[in-house]
Amino acid sequence: MRAEIQTVVQEIEKSLELLRQRMDWETAKHRLEEFNARVEDPNLWDDPTKAQKLMRERQSLVDAIDTHDAINQEMSDNIELIELGEMEEDDEVISEAETALKSLKEKAAAKELEALLNGEADANDTFLEINAGAGGTESCDWASMLARMYVRWAEKRGYTVELQSESAGEEAGIKSAAYKISGHNAYGWLKSESGVHRLVRISPYDSAAKRHTSFSSVWVYPVVDDDIEIEVNPADIRIDTYRSSGAGGQHVNTTDSAVRITHHPTGIVVTSSEKSQHQNRDIAMKALKSRLYQMELDRRTADINAAHEAKGDAGWGNQIRSYVLQPYQMVKDLRTNVETSDTKGVLDGDLDQFMAATLAMNVSGKSRAEAQGED
Repeated sequence: MRAEIQTVVQEIEKSLELLRQRMDWETAKHRLEEFNARVEDPNLWDDPTKAQKLMRERQSLVDAIDTHDAINQEMSDNIELIELGEMEEDDEVISEAETALKSLKEKAAAKELEALLNGEADANDTFLEINAGAGGTESCDWASMLARMYVRWAEKRGYTVELQSESAGEEAGIKSAAYKISGHNAYGWLKSESGVHRLVRISPYDSAAKRHTSFSSVWVYPVVDDDIEIEVNPADIRIDTYRSSGAGGQHVNTTDSAVRITHHPTGIVVTSSEKSQHQNRDIAMKALKSRLYQMELDRRTADINAAHEAKGDAGWGNQIRSYVLQPYQMVKDLRTNVETSDTKGVLDGDLDQFMAATLAMNVSGKSRAEAQGED
């Protein structure tokens, strides 16, 4: 086997070793047997909340074991094919197996990164908010482009996306939008997207075809599990109902059922504009509790706190990523220096390379400033 392919195999084995460490391989099979025994308990669903939590934990362990075993088996199969090809001097078989191993190395590296999503709330569903910065129509249009980008990213991963609220721009785009994105590790992946996003392009709204710079902010926080208790003093909040408005479409609600909750001690404002006012109160209260929980995580977790501080105002000096469409094509993350000229792919939801790099940076312990200073 060629030295290059031996190196590829070694990289796959390193990823497998990390996966084993993360799931505590020595006890994994025993823990799965315990989960299976508890699932068979006829009284399990007497407490639906605990039952759902148990099922999620079990499925997470099953997925981890299956991922490890599948990668390990595919690696072994292709090594055997290479050895067989070398014995029979079949270059085609060797080439196909080597290509498969190189692809497997990338897959194993991605799963290795995903295994690092072990923060307190990483596995949770997430809320994602997008707000247009200063700049009127330009920023509102940019906010709608960001919303489309994240929806496409989530759908590619098989996540469920629910629009919680939306405020339309006066001429185009959106002033703000809030989504709930549901799926395993949704918050863990998306948390690195909190911050200001900068767009440079020739404005479609400028008759002089001049280049414009627009800013919009993204804020991500986890959906709080039902078993996490967050106390909200009724005296600390104000609940308003109002008639939601928009440019039209299936998400527009024309009754006075939309709900806005303001939390006075923190200044947090959350909204929901589904058809039922009762449902909106419930959704908005959950969103508020999630925001308060996020603030607690910020105080306790340095990497999340750094992301919070990096968010800043939607303007110059606070951006985490630049999307340049004119005079050249480039998307660059200012924290990790990861960049690509495939702007169309990124705006269509190809964000994994940026998220993975930020996750790896956080795990390695590099600061944002250090990462920015690297060439």
